[in-house]
Amino acid sequence: MPNHDEIYKLEAETYDLLISKQPSLQDVIESIHPVEGLDILDLGAGSGRLTRVLAPKAKSILAVDASEAMLQVTAQNLQAAGLHNWSTQVADHRALPVPDNSYDLIVSGWSICYLGSSDMPNWQENIRQVMAEIKRALRPGGCAIIFENFGTGSTVPNPPSFLRAYYDLLENELGMSHTWIRTDYQFDSLEEAERLSRFFFGDELAQQVVQEGWIQLPECAGIWWLR
Repeated sequence: MPNHDEIYKLEAETYDLLISKQPSLQDVIESIHPVEGLDILDLGAGSGRLTRVLAPKAKSILAVDASEAMLQVTAQNLQAAGLHNWSTQVADHRALPVPDNSYDLIVSGWSICYLGSSDMPNWQENIRQVMAEIKRALRPGGCAIIFENFGTGSTVPNPPSFLRAYYDLLENELGMSHTWIRTDYQFDSLEEAERLSRFFFGDELAQQVVQEGWIQLPECAGIWWLR
């Protein structure tokens, strides 16, 4: 399996190309909580998958991530779009550099899971710390929305075994609402599908992509939200 920490530090632009093959999540977010005129915090913003679609309607948006390289890609894309209502900051989800009650909407895409893997010691404590920080940063009436992997290479929900306990904690202990959607990757060619899937997901999935002839790589995403 590829080392995602190294990818986020050293190959942020290739990662950004990969996620550009997925559909926008703006309408999904807006169906849960309208974003017009809000102060928004994007946790684990990466190369700006969510930041870029939310910034045009936001009053302000802060993108935080553990990787400076990823945030540089975010900044480049926001600058290219002519936007000025944003900022970026390197940060740990468990100790957010923001005041209490400072955001109307907090989003996180495919990021908190790195602290919630059951293979990691103290993962429950990690998740409770992250959620405590989210609740601290939210204003009254605010909303938090989390997107996570619910099965890559699958047309129906098939979450990774090492994340299922984390997802159960979100729903059962923290009381978050939950649904899922398809977030398939639409590649330009089979060669591109193989190359980019191997880059991020590893040899096993890349071989399946070739065997199935998947120019459209199926994926499910779980969505959890809390008001």
